[in-house]
Amino acid sequence: MAIPVGATRGRSSQRSAVLKLGLPAVGEQLLSLMVGLVDTYVVGHLSLEVATANGYDRQVALAATGISSQVTWTLITFFMAVALGSTVVIARFIGAGEREQANQTLRQGLIIGLAMGLLGLFLAYAFAPQLMDLLGANEQVRRYGAGYLRISSLSMPLMAMLYVGNAALRGSGDTRTPLKVMLVVNGINAVLSLLLVNGYLGFPALGINGAAFAAMSGQGVGGLIVLATLIRGRSGLQLNQIPRPNRSLMWRILRQGLPYGAEQFIFQAALLIFIHLINDIGTAAYAAHNTIITIESISFLPGMGMAVAATTLVGQHMGANQPQAASESGFEAFRLGAIFMSAIGLLFVIAPEVFLRFFVADEEVVRLAALPLRMVGFAQPALAANFIFSGSLRGGGEPKWPLISKMLSVWCVRLPLAWLLVKHFDLGLNGIWLAMCTDFAVQGTLAWWRFRQGKWQSAKV
Repeated sequence: MAIPVGATRGRSSQRSAVLKLGLPAVGEQLLSLMVGLVDTYVVGHLSLEVATANGYDRQVALAATGISSQVTWTLITFFMAVALGSTVVIARFIGAGEREQANQTLRQGLIIGLAMGLLGLFLAYAFAPQLMDLLGANEQVRRYGAGYLRISSLSMPLMAMLYVGNAALRGSGDTRTPLKVMLVVNGINAVLSLLLVNGYLGFPALGINGAAFAAMSGQGVGGLIVLATLIRGRSGLQLNQIPRPNRSLMWRILRQGLPYGAEQFIFQAALLIFIHLINDIGTAAYAAHNTIITIESISFLPGMGMAVAATTLVGQHMGANQPQAASESGFEAFRLGAIFMSAIGLLFVIAPEVFLRFFVADEEVVRLAALPLRMVGFAQPALAANFIFSGSLRGGGEPKWPLISKMLSVWCVRLPLAWLLVKHFDLGLNGIWLAMCTDFAVQGTLAWWRFRQGKWQSAKV
């Protein structure tokens, strides 16, 4: 159901509106994250017998799944961009009371998303070994990572429907339905991963390929569920016509979404260089880095959920011509997100080894990752500012600023500083994460400053 934008007045009302949208979105983000968390947990506790039978050890297994997942995230930026553009445009139409235009936007988003999903499938399946090479994988990681990537990529067209369909529902003000869909996706992935990786209850022991099959199955079923939900109709949106291209609406979606896609693509391109630096340190360092990324994602959840709420509420308020309420929504979302993320960060600072040992059984990986995870704990307020104010700017119709700030910070701060700290000061993985946390601080400051300026209130969507 759409948030009644005209009814949100005052700090307490803004907080209520943010929480109404944000908390289910946090749950959805958690369940999305659980796909990767479950894979990391199961692969990190891979049976030595199964690993030996498949010709690799746990470090190689973690590195192969981590690198292939990195490739996957790079490719799905194509339809993540469409998803964000759909959220922003639909939120504007809902705020303005134009339901039919919102439904037309849904149809156009699904058309573009399907095309992007098919493109992603082709690239991942046809060029899997070459994509592993781009990330500097050694021969063993390359071979097993390519197999994982090819299996998991089979669901990309339906994954695109999952992302775009859920994004459309969020734009209408419905964050509960995407949460329910992700419950199913995660349940399928968790059960199949536990059964297929180590071969329990008579199922074949497929090793990391079992994790890939589980992720592919869960996301594919999720895409089908979202399509069925939209055909029946939910929250004012209904896929009740065969989608036909509408160039004007397609361009509106892409105009809002492409900067986000470019932002993520530029970021992922920088990661190609970044991962080369980590791989030069060693396989154990990459396994540790991948484990930190997985655990760090837990702290992202409140920020990402509140960013979803901010994007939707800012967009709906601007559609209803309420710029002051839009601004208040963004700041309230940041306050809540910063409190939640800082609380999680404190746990990272106090007991990093507890989190690390939950996901991996390799003590060398735990030792390498402990200090960087503490650094992540201190960086939480900056991460909250980056996520939530960037989401607010996108909802306000200014998607280019997050692109500009990320490009400047990643390429001019993160990469040069990481190279300096690793190559000249020999700080290893600690240098990598010191550079990353500095980058987080720069991006968060830039996003806060731009939103506070208020120039986004005159942007057109």
